[in-house]
Amino acid sequence: MTDPSLQKATFAGGCFWCLEGPFEAQKGVVEVLSGYSGGHKENPTYEEVSMGKTGHMEAIQVVFDPKQVSYEKLLEIFWHQIDPTDPSGQFVDRGPQYRAAVFYHNEEQKRLAEKSKEELGKSGRFEKPIVTPVIAFENFYPAEDYHQGYYKTNPLRYKFYRMNSGRDQYLDQAWKNQEKGGAPMKPKDEELKAKLTPLQYKVTQKEGTEPPFQNEYWDNKREGIYVDVVSGEPLFSSLDKFDSGTGWPSFTRPINPTDVVEKEDRSLFSTRTEVRSKNADSHLGHVFPDGPKPTGQRYCINSASLRFIPKEDLEKEGYGQYEALFEKK
Repeated sequence: MTDPSLQKATFAGGCFWCLEGPFEAQKGVVEVLSGYSGGHKENPTYEEVSMGKTGHMEAIQVVFDPKQVSYEKLLEIFWHQIDPTDPSGQFVDRGPQYRAAVFYHNEEQKRLAEKSKEELGKSGRFEKPIVTPVIAFENFYPAEDYHQGYYKTNPLRYKFYRMNSGRDQYLDQAWKNQEKGGAPMKPKDEELKAKLTPLQYKVTQKEGTEPPFQNEYWDNKREGIYVDVVSGEPLFSSLDKFDSGTGWPSFTRPINPTDVVEKEDRSLFSTRTEVRSKNADSHLGHVFPDGPKPTGQRYCINSASLRFIPKEDLEKEGYGQYEALFEKK
């Protein structure tokens, strides 16, 4: 970190693979490294730490621009990733090396972390006491290269691990309608009406349908991604967009299948499969089994439920991790 305007934040929250993505998705975060912190052995290996004999915890170090994202926001993201009531590990991973902790780098971070922890305890969200310690930062050793960005380099193995870890099940229950990445709870109805156009509100909140061939993106051919107009969660890529002839944006698949929810829709005297966003629960459109190869699916989506982020603006808009999609094209 050579830029003096950047700062560091260090967190432990169980398996470090699971912490990277939510922080990397936050605008203003420059880099996230997985590693080991809080122990007594210099340059420990993964095998040594995993045996619980070095005193280190699996941790991440976040390099961030305080002009774009506050330390308070990073704390908010952190609390949304962990069980702060567990002193003995996190989810399926047990032992001192998998404990959660906030490692503060200065007195201001200490003050903010302790305040955030106190507020979480008073919120009543958790029945048990908040036991995650706030500890002075002493050291951080980056983990081996194969651990860095593991959720991107080994997505299938990562998803299998995460699904079986119990983390998502716990977080879904603990935070209900809030995003685990720390995004705010879905706005109230009056806030949505103020934020969205009447058509956007009708489509996303009342399962409306916009006119074909008279919407913003049906004929859009620019490269980029499409995100939920309410929450900003990434949904579809231009790489999977095709001209279906229907007059609505059509895609062969979502960027991440787990980020869209499919539900049976029996309205209009027929049975269809509705598509909704996972976190904001926005109505997006429907999916039909008449699309082109390789999936054979046609995700027929309302433009009013989407916001388009051009390829050249991904980094600026906080979606820099998706630039790699277009580099491989």
